[in-house]
Amino acid sequence: MRIHDFLAHHGIATNPFADEDAQTDPVFKDHCIACTYHPSWDKVYGDPLEPATSIVLGEKGAGKTAMRLQMVRHLESHNSTNPAQRVFIIEYDDFNPFLDRFVEKLGLRAKASRRVLDQWKLWDHMDAILSLGVTALVSELLDPGKPGARWGQRIEAWRARRLDRSQARDLLLLAACYDQSMAETFPARWARLRRKLRFRVWHSWWDRFVGVLGVGLVAAAVVVTENWNWLATPWPYVLAGASWVPWLVRSWHRFWVARGVVRQVRVGTRGISALRKVLMRFTAAEISGQPLPTKQRTDDRYEMLMKFQNVLDAFGYRGIIVLVDRVDEPHLINGSAERMRSLVWSMLDNKFLKHPGMGIKLLLPVELSTYLEREDRDFYQRARLDKQNLVPSLEWTGEALYDVAAARLRACAGEGAAPTLRNLFDESVTETRLIDAFRTLRVPRHVFKFLYRLMVAHCNAHTDDRPVWRIQTEKLEATLAVYSRDQDAVDRGLRAG
Repeated sequence: MRIHDFLAHHGIATNPFADEDAQTDPVFKDHCIACTYHPSWDKVYGDPLEPATSIVLGEKGAGKTAMRLQMVRHLESHNSTNPAQRVFIIEYDDFNPFLDRFVEKLGLRAKASRRVLDQWKLWDHMDAILSLGVTALVSELLDPGKPGARWGQRIEAWRARRLDRSQARDLLLLAACYDQSMAETFPARWARLRRKLRFRVWHSWWDRFVGVLGVGLVAAAVVVTENWNWLATPWPYVLAGASWVPWLVRSWHRFWVARGVVRQVRVGTRGISALRKVLMRFTAAEISGQPLPTKQRTDDRYEMLMKFQNVLDAFGYRGIIVLVDRVDEPHLINGSAERMRSLVWSMLDNKFLKHPGMGIKLLLPVELSTYLEREDRDFYQRARLDKQNLVPSLEWTGEALYDVAAARLRACAGEGAAPTLRNLFDESVTETRLIDAFRTLRVPRHVFKFLYRLMVAHCNAHTDDRPVWRIQTEKLEATLAVYSRDQDAVDRGLRAG
C-alpha cells in the first residue's frame, strides 16, 4: 500500500516526518516554529530588551538550528512591534568563507598544518562578526527596498540623513575595514555610501591643491620671465616636487595603515591599494587617533564594536544579537571535536560574552562538553560560564518528543481533519509505550526518522487490495530495534571520527 493513502486515511495531507533538517523543513518553518519549543527556550532566548549571552550544548538533531530559526523569527516579531527598541540580528553560522580567507592569509605552510585553527583568536571572531554586521547594514542602507530584507536589519532612509559627521565618519571607516559585499567593487560601493551619507571629502584635497598650485607657480614663473634656460637646471623640478611632499607623506602614512588593516583582518578580502585610496578621503584630523584593526589584539576591535553599536543606535537599534551555529560543519573542521574546540574556545571570554548591549547565543555540539570538563580554574575564571545562561545538554523527555511529533501531525492535517499520533497505531500500542520509545530516541531528528521509517515499513508490509490502517505492535518493536541498532553504529562512527 502507498504511504500517501495511509496518511490520507488519517486526514494527513503531507508527510510530517519527511524532512530532517530544520533549515529546509517547510513543516517547521511554516507551522511549528511558532508553537513547538524546547523546555529551555526561555532561558536561551531571554529578553530582547536586555540582550544576554546563552550557551547551549546539544547533540546532532536535538534542535539547535531549529532554536536559532525560532530566535530569528521571534526577534523579527519583536522588532516589528517595538520599532524604538529593536535589536540587530547577526547570524554567524557560515564559517567557510572566513576560514578560507584566514588560511589564505596564513600562507601555504598553514594549509598543510592540522593545527592551523590553533592560530584563530578572539579578534578573528570579532572581525568576522563585524564583517557580517557592517555588510548587512551597508547593504540595507544602500538598497532599502531590496527583496528579502527583514525586520532584523531594516534601515529607514530618513535616519541616514540625521547622522552627524562623526557618526558618518565612523560608519565609513567601518565600511572601509569590514564591508565584504561582492555585489559591486569596493571603491564604487564605498563612494555610493559616502554620497548617501552626504559626507563631503573636499577638505582632504588640500595637499593635492598645494601640489597642483606649486607646479602651476613654477610653470608660470618660467613663462612670465621667459627664462627657458632655467628648465635645464634641477631647481624648477625640485620646487615643483617639493609642493607634492605633503601629499606623498599622507599617502605613505595611509599606505601603512591600509597594510596593517589588510594584514591583521585575517578574515577579510580587502586589498591594500583600494583601502589606501579610501583612507585618503579622510583628513588627518578625522582619522588621527581613531581605532583601526591594525594589530593582533582585541582592544581595537572592542572600540570598533562600540562604534558599530553607536551607529546602530542612531538607526534605532538598541542591541545586537549574534547567533552562532553549525560550528561542526565547515570543511576545515569536518566534525572534529578538537578542531571545534580550537575554533570556539577563544569566544569563551567573559569580557566578550558580557559586552554591553550585545548577546551571544552559542549553539554548540555536545561533544565540546568533554573539553569543558577538562578545563582548569584559569579557564573558568576567564569564561565565567556560571554567568552565561549555560544549558549543558539540550535534552528532551519522552513526553516532550511526543508533543513535538503530535504538533507536526496537526500542522499537516487536511482540511477539517484532526489527526492524532495515537490513532496511527493499533489499540495494543499505548501512549505510554510510544513515550518510552521516543525517550530512547533522545532527540527530535531521530523521532522523525524513526516514524518515517516505521510508516514505510508498515505500508510495504501490506497491499493496496488489503490495506491495514493502523500500525501493529510487532512492527513498532521490530522497526525500533533495527533503527536503534543502526543509529548506535552511526554514533560510534561519529565518535571515532
